[in-house]
Amino acid sequence: MSWLHVLLDPFRYQFFVNGCLIATVAGALCGLTGVYITLRGMSYLGHGLSHSVFGGFAAASIVEVNYYVGAGVWGLFSALLINRVARSRGIGSDAAIGVITTASFALGVALLTVFGSRGPSFDAALFGSIVGVRTTDVVVVGVVAALTGVAVLVRYRALQFTTFDPEVATASGVAVARMDVLLMSVLSLAVLTTLTVIGVTLVAAALVVPAVIARMIARPFAKVLPLAAGIGAVTGFAGMNLSYHVDVPSGTTIVLVGAALFALTYLVTGRRRGAGRRAGDRAPDDRIINRTYPEGHIEPE
Repeated sequence: MSWLHVLLDPFRYQFFVNGCLIATVAGALCGLTGVYITLRGMSYLGHGLSHSVFGGFAAASIVEVNYYVGAGVWGLFSALLINRVARSRGIGSDAAIGVITTASFALGVALLTVFGSRGPSFDAALFGSIVGVRTTDVVVVGVVAALTGVAVLVRYRALQFTTFDPEVATASGVAVARMDVLLMSVLSLAVLTTLTVIGVTLVAAALVVPAVIARMIARPFAKVLPLAAGIGAVTGFAGMNLSYHVDVPSGTTIVLVGAALFALTYLVTGRRRGAGRRAGDRAPDDRIINRTYPEGHIEPE
């Protein structure tokens, strides 16, 4: 049996094709969204939000409401609540995330323990599973990815300005609160659509790892966004294929592939940048570059 036959063998099964499509598209979606999260210093938000969505998953399962509707509304509410609490009371975002998301996760575990699950299994929700992936899930992920791409493209400047310097953005007439709602909505949808393949416990890595790798390779913000999306897509596709051949949960292999790529990138770029520092060639930081905008660079809301 040739190696090509071995690689193509899993594509005979429709569930694997669906899983591969979701892993690839969701990987690109998480990579794109993760750039904004990591630059805001809120990498923990992806991890916490996935736990919040799990609470919605449990509630939707019990009352027999569509998974995407129940968990999506729950996750979006949690994200907006985190943002509201962190801003209005002067509480650090990490503290707000810790309180709200862990409470939601604990509630989800309690609900499933008491009432049981009428939908996807507990393990599938935690660690991901490609067996239960349907064609409907592929369509949902595709729609969410397309809407996210349009939102980022249309509101690119405002999102960038809000991410790097929200105080100046507010003074310049940008509706920062509206941009926060947009970003939280996109993040909630990204987490929600990724859970079917990656699971609650590992989705944070799908958000953070591609963005971090892209930041190590490229500095300009306009290059980091598509690069992170591409890395996320490649990681998802490679991890899904590896999952089939080594018989390990899909979320685990996707994260391991991302971690291996991160280690390789760190070794290569670390040496290069170390040599650059010794030569006095230090790249300017994006926060400084993007903090200064020409007058009228961003349209007031």
